[in-house]
Amino acid sequence: MFMDTVVLAGIGTVALMVAFFGGVGLFIWKDSHKKAKAKAG
Repeated sequence: MFMDTVVLAGIGTVALMVAFFGGVGLFIWKDSHKKAKAKAG
């Protein structure tokens, strides 16, 4: 595959999107577990 600037920019954009949504999902997952423990306790 020819590594052009556009290809690198696309890979970078996808990587940032995955990192962002992964971070948001992890935050929501941890937050939901905290609320579940608080209700149980």
